[in-house]
Order: sequence, then structure tokens, then C-alpha cells
Amino acid sequence: MSTYTNDPSQPGTLVERKDLIERLLTKNVNDHVEKKNGLSYLSWAWAWAEALKADADATYKVEMFDGKCFMDINGTAMVFVTVTMFKKPMTCQLPVMDYRNKAIPNPDAFAVNTAIMRCMTKALALHGLSLYIYAGEDLPQEGKTVVITPTQGAQDNIPIEELRYLEELAIELIATCEQGDPKAAWVKLEGENLDSEQKVALWTLLPSKVRSALKKAKEL
Repeated sequence: MSTYTNDPSQPGTLVERKDLIERLLTKNVNDHVEKKNGLSYLSWAWAWAEALKADADATYKVEMFDGKCFMDINGTAMVFVTVTMFKKPMTCQLPVMDYRNKAIPNPDAFAVNTAIMRCMTKALALHGLSLYIYAGEDLPQEGKTVVITPTQGAQDNIPIEELRYLEELAIELIATCEQGDPKAAWVKLEGENLDSEQKVALWTLLPSKVRSALKKAKEL
């Protein structure tokens, strides 16, 4: 069944969710991108304004862990933000990093807040806005459907308890790969004996670099 939502630019009409996503996928955001240390950062304020233009009911939520807005990982921190657009929630994670894009030990409030807003912007990309930047492209693919991989919506049918476990597993795999041991991460993943739905859901929680590292480790 198709999911429909109101288009605030055309009061009283109903538009299919896939059409609204297509508009975000093909939107050029280059004028609002800043380059730092080889990475591209989209202005979070502009990005959120565009989200509200696309869906007046859009919301974002900072996930909490034992009363804190970040998850502690061996003295460093990972933030999680869920953005809901077109009646669908999408969650992204991001380490709290310094100007060298390295995880900060015992980060202060300013660094955590910066990471949260960057993570919110990254979560917007899962809905289509600026996704081409994360894919390493210079321009959106006008008039073409950009395939979002891993499978979009893979987390929808996963019970919340299982999803939280997969999120913790994803964090462990990310940390192991960042420590330079993707083979150990692959062995850990294989030992979990996940079913096909769990594997796809887990894949959506991993950054592209980690997915690539795990694929290479599998071939060794």
C-alpha cells in the first residue's frame, strides 16, 4: 500500500511518499555545503528548513542513553538522532569528533551538541536530502531515481529490543574496524548468527567505509 502525505506547497492535495523523496533526492544543496578537512558539511539550519518545507510535520529526536544524549564507548561518545519525515522515522549515528575527524575522549557539551546537529543533517540524507554528497557525487542525479542501499526501511519490522541490540553491535563493529582490525569485526559478525532481516537492518546502521572493510575482510 502506498504511503501518502500532505504537500505543504499545495494545500489540500495528497502526494505519494516516493514522489516527495524524489524531490529531495534531486535537490542541489551545493551552495549550502562547507568543506572541512576533506569532508563536506551541510548547514544544519538550512537543511532543517528544507525538511520543514517538504514536510511541515517533520520532527527530529535525540536518542537518550541512561539520561545522557550520547552513548559512551570506551571514553568516547556516539550520538544517535532519529528524523521522521513523511511519517517514516530514520535513525543515524555519528561519533563526537574533533577537527581531525577523530573521536574525542571525554567530549565537552559543545562537541556533543555539534555532533548532534551534524547527525540530524546526516539522518535527513536518509530521507533523500543531500544523499548524493554521502555517496561521493558532486551533483544530484536529476530526473533519475537514486537507489538507497542498503534496503530502505529494513529496520521497520525489527522489534525495538532487537534493534537496540543491533545498534550496540553496529557500534562495536565500527569501533573494531576503526581500530584497524576488520577481520575481527567480521568474525564477530559471523558469530552472531543473525537472520537475513537482522543482517540487512544491521547493514543500514554501518557507515559505507565499515561495510566495505567487512566485505574485504570476508574475502581474506
